[in-house]
Amino acid sequence: MDDRLFKWVNHLADRTPWLHGIATTYATYGVGLFAALLLLAWWDARHTDDPAVAVAAVTWAGAAALVGALAVQLIGAPINRARPTAVIHGTHLLLERTTDFSFPSDHGTATAAVAFGLLVAGSRLRHRWYGPVAIVLALLMGIDRMYVGAHYPSDVIAGFVLGALIATVLARPATRILTRATRAFASTPARVLIAATPDQ
Repeated sequence: MDDRLFKWVNHLADRTPWLHGIATTYATYGVGLFAALLLLAWWDARHTDDPAVAVAAVTWAGAAALVGALAVQLIGAPINRARPTAVIHGTHLLLERTTDFSFPSDHGTATAAVAFGLLVAGSRLRHRWYGPVAIVLALLMGIDRMYVGAHYPSDVIAGFVLGALIATVLARPATRILTRATRAFASTPARVLIAATPDQ
């Protein structure tokens, strides 16, 4: 099933050559959109009633991706699953060939971690759209990574689940710790990074 679903998505490239440039660009540089969402959410957090907590929540959304990247290495290195295009003949690899492992997807893990981190942070922000938008972008990233030949569906699903679990399960303790840091930081001359107005 994993092979068949990968082939079905990957072979869409046969009929959509016009999409190759967009797909490879998003598969390679699409994480920049998640960085932009984090930046927008941080700006929003600075204008909330309790900016220290809101900024801490957004910070965790970004930090969760880093934790996810570490988890991917710990899980993926021992398994060392080969990339699908190295195993399945007649498939397309639209990116440069890499020698690192395929399972779980590092892009899937990182983007899901940011997306679910922003979803959890939504209740602290003035606007809640950051999380849902990031989840849609993360799903598109997962499909795109199969389209360009980088991952099996199970790689993407595992990465998505891993990133979501890290972002949500660790959200409360991580945000609590980060809130202490942001409150301390808010008492320094650089407090503009935490609160938009001096009286917050």
